[in-house]
Amino acid sequence: MSERQPFMPFALPDIGEEEISEVAETLRSGWITTGPKAKRFEEDFSAFLGDDSLQSIAVNSATSGLHLALEALGIGPGDEVITTTHTFTATAEVVRYLGADVKLVDIDPVTLNIDARAVEAAVTAKTKAIIPVHYGGLSADMSAILDIARRRGLKVVEDAAHALPTTYNGRLVGTLASDATVFSFYANKTITTGEGGMLVTRDDALARRAKVMRLHGMSRDAFDRFTASVPSWYYEIVAPGFKYNLTDVAAAIGLHQLKKARAFAARRTQIASLYHAAFSRMPEVIAAPRPPAGELHAWHLYPLRTTARSRVSRDRLIELLFARGIGCSVHYIPLHQQPYWRDRYGLTSAMFPHSQRVYETQLSLPIYTRMSDADVQRVIDAVSRAL
Repeated sequence: MSERQPFMPFALPDIGEEEISEVAETLRSGWITTGPKAKRFEEDFSAFLGDDSLQSIAVNSATSGLHLALEALGIGPGDEVITTTHTFTATAEVVRYLGADVKLVDIDPVTLNIDARAVEAAVTAKTKAIIPVHYGGLSADMSAILDIARRRGLKVVEDAAHALPTTYNGRLVGTLASDATVFSFYANKTITTGEGGMLVTRDDALARRAKVMRLHGMSRDAFDRFTASVPSWYYEIVAPGFKYNLTDVAAAIGLHQLKKARAFAARRTQIASLYHAAFSRMPEVIAAPRPPAGELHAWHLYPLRTTARSRVSRDRLIELLFARGIGCSVHYIPLHQQPYWRDRYGLTSAMFPHSQRVYETQLSLPIYTRMSDADVQRVIDAVSRAL
């Protein structure tokens, strides 16, 4: 019986002997904070994206990367930044770090991504930037968003925490015409460093500022100072910076995770295809939105939604799956439901009908590379039985 099978978590990292050996070598090297491995990881990441004009800046979280990008773009008190309500709080909280205000908008009910028409309608004289989120690993409508930004004089910082490797119009997210893109390497993401992220930009001034602010506002980081060929202990504090650097221990994991990124994505796509084949035949549920033909979906998430024909609620479905040893999650409890955002901006569910409906009916199924086809079928069978 499935109830007696081992518990299947919602997500598991896929760490191999290569990562373990690289971490061990790093520990033995004596250089465990930001140093040569972090630098190599940045170089490898830019090479992975395949664009020589890009600079990659390793940070200790995607939240840090978003904060650095907005700070470098000069976002501050009196400004507004538009983003989706259907995201994790990190996307919005970084705006408040800088004293600016957040303008939340609804999602497209089909793609579950930020609705470009809602973005356009939300622009005011105070608006300075847009943060689109590539929900679940499916690209947002970047042509429409970048067009709005060009016409209205706005900056664009992509929250690509879910989106490695995702494509839009045949180009990898990270190489589009936005001002900056930020990826996440948290433990459940498509590649991981445990905790970590990468800020990617073509803007030299933004990159310089982010590198300084990443480590206390110092004019030179420790790696530069301690590896110089002549005594080079001098530095200057040029701004009140942050502590956002990625360690070499974390980067050592990332070096090998990045080499596996395309294979990981291929396996996630296989799992999503098996799910889609099963769930698209069930009238009780709506299968996850798929990418346009020829585009890559990173499949960080597989969001399944119940319909009016389902005899069980979303909450009850999660309980039944858990009882059968299958972990699920919900992405997300939207920001307009959260006390801080709701109370600060006077938000109601009626303002975001699409996000609210998705929230009430959506659950995220397990999708990770260590799942076997038998594991996938176990999830499918459990959902079918529960429904």
